Amino acid sequence: MTAPRILGPQPRQANEGSGGESITAMAARLRLSATRLARQLRQQSDAGLSPSQLSALATIGLRGPLTLGALADHERVAPPTVTKAVAKLEAGGLVQRRLDPTDRRVALVSTTAKGEATLARLRQRKNVWLAARLAELDAEQRARLGAALDVLDALTRDAT
Repeated sequence: MTAPRILGPQPRQANEGSGGESITAMAARLRLSATRLARQLRQQSDAGLSPSQLSALATIGLRGPLTLGALADHERVAPPTVTKAVAKLEAGGLVQRRLDPTDRRVALVSTTAKGEATLARLRQRKNVWLAARLAELDAEQRARLGAALDVLDALTRDAT
């Protein structure tokens, strides 16, 4: 059996990382680390919300008010998934629906004061947890991480 042919641009295999690490290997390590960190941060949530509900609430808080269709597009999920998540958030008093003043056939979803407070509390909890982890690093490691954050910011700036 032959190896599958990969179409499209191929990643460079230049030795860019420490110890001759290829860009592909570096990408794999970065992806794995980012996934682990995201999982650990998600575990800091105590809001009693599912990951999809929490993601929808955060998106509404950041980009809202939004139509359900726009929220589904941002979340990259099917509209029925968003409808269920928003219904639970609305039942919990975290979001509200109101008619779009420019098109009364369309509902806009926005966060309530309780929703904003929940998001702020969760962000603070995650920041405290992460700060405690960063405090375990020595000064040189924190400096290297700080420099790497500039690179990560540049990598992700246009990705969302």
